[in-house]
Amino acid sequence: MNKNFSRRNFIKNAALATGGILLVPNFISCSSDDDFTSGNVDFTGFTNQNFNEGVASFDPTQSQVIIWTRYTTAMPSVTLQWQIATDIDFTTILRSGEVETDSSRDFTVAVEIQNLDTNLKLYYRFINIEDESSSPIGETITLPTGNVNQIKLGVTSCANYAAGLFTVYNSMANSDLDIVIHLGDYIYEYGENEYGTNEYTAALGRTHSPTHETISLDDYRTRYKQYRSDENLMLLHQKKPFICVWDDHEISNDTYKDGAENHQSDEGSFESRKQSALQAYSEYLPAKTNDISVIYRSFQIGDLVNLVMLDTRLIGRDKQLVITDYFDATGSFDAATFQQEWLDTSRTILGTTQKNWLLNEVSGNSAEWQVIGQQVLMGKMMVPAELLMALTTIIAEITATGSASATSMASFQQQLEELVTLKLRVLANDPSLTEIELARINTVLPYNLDAWDGYPAEREIILEAFADKKVVVLAGDTHNAWSNEVTSNSGNVTVTEFATSSVSSPGFDTYLGSEASFVAGFQQAITILIDDLNYFDSARRGYMEVTFSPGSATSNWIFVDTVFSETYSTQTGNTVTV
Repeated sequence: MNKNFSRRNFIKNAALATGGILLVPNFISCSSDDDFTSGNVDFTGFTNQNFNEGVASFDPTQSQVIIWTRYTTAMPSVTLQWQIATDIDFTTILRSGEVETDSSRDFTVAVEIQNLDTNLKLYYRFINIEDESSSPIGETITLPTGNVNQIKLGVTSCANYAAGLFTVYNSMANSDLDIVIHLGDYIYEYGENEYGTNEYTAALGRTHSPTHETISLDDYRTRYKQYRSDENLMLLHQKKPFICVWDDHEISNDTYKDGAENHQSDEGSFESRKQSALQAYSEYLPAKTNDISVIYRSFQIGDLVNLVMLDTRLIGRDKQLVITDYFDATGSFDAATFQQEWLDTSRTILGTTQKNWLLNEVSGNSAEWQVIGQQVLMGKMMVPAELLMALTTIIAEITATGSASATSMASFQQQLEELVTLKLRVLANDPSLTEIELARINTVLPYNLDAWDGYPAEREIILEAFADKKVVVLAGDTHNAWSNEVTSNSGNVTVTEFATSSVSSPGFDTYLGSEASFVAGFQQAITILIDDLNYFDSARRGYMEVTFSPGSATSNWIFVDTVFSETYSTQTGNTVTV
């Protein structure tokens, strides 16, 4: 075996130095490098040893893509070779090179290969000549230009390792999706026996590592390695390129720009924790960005789609309002204070810089479809206040004792039935409705203040900016499936929202049970009670297959029948076309 070949260090992106701190750059390959030629190498006997997290690719554009791997070694550094080709046998190698990595980036490698041709199907691999090892062969693409007839996106979010197997990822890996759009909660920060743990966790070997909550850089790195050791996720990364944004659990539950609900003072500085989380994120989920704290960016898919990925979680978000803060000790709701603070026009979920970037990005783009990939529901999810309070009581009881009382569940179901009956009478323009009955329907509160419902003034600005554009909003976060028509207060603009269920994280079924007849009734009731909500699934795990073509956008909600066995089946739960 000939191990003699030219070696040249890659140029790192010098723009990634801020305040004297190097922010985990991608390695840049700008041209035909030809650092490594495998023609004289005999690969007989090479194994996949030490490529324990497989391979992955990220952020394909019309001329570049990022390829990724990690190498396990006890050495202070390791040199890997890489190749990218147009065929799986690597007889037509487009580019090749060599890169050195070390513990400063947890032995990860992310090569940003630039100056590629458009609309390619590509194969890539990493090699360690010294150890006689070769990674699995990854598959990826570059995006098309000009007239594009179709692009098929797989939309996913919320994968809690302890909550179940990643059968959803397996289904996506074996599909004909072009790109995976991951909308966050790629990992969860919780420790052993915390959120997501269930009666299957231990038996399936899904206990979180480390067993404690992730706080330090080493903690986050260990958690990513655990997730990336999952065979279903490894397969999906190997087969499909990813475009990702983070949500809260990559850092801590209900994160905002300078804090989080699940960060306490005895856990140290939130800023330090956030920086550790973002460094680990950039090591394992690299993006085409010059600053690891900035995740918003866009992708042009010919004349068909402008995919705009947002950060509605971290970079500009003001602290969330909490509805229970507006109740006093007697249970009275301070509606005036809530209204004043909720409608405050200075409250932001995006921050000024990102908001202005978004407005310019959409207004100046001529693609047929403007597709907004982001974390949280944009839909106006206003529910009768009494029902929201009843649901809050049930969640509080489950959090405190592990189950809701029979009295609370019976009361909730009775309220649900009564409110649906009243709403149907309202929709039928029943003149016999009393003021008290109308008040029960018309006194509404936002279901989720962590979503766009908590930032309504800014939402109106964004919606109005979408006038005369064909816009589809993609969302995750809730662990449930939804489809909304989101209309501005002026009535001038309506956009469609498709929101995905989770990979494994539990939905409403955690609180309300999964008995089929109740689930069906609950879903129908919520769809009736919330204006402009067209579809809702509260109990199944899955993903969305969203296909854009000239003149149409179609979402199929794909569900798996179990996350507790590797043997599973899938079904399409709903289809919406706009």
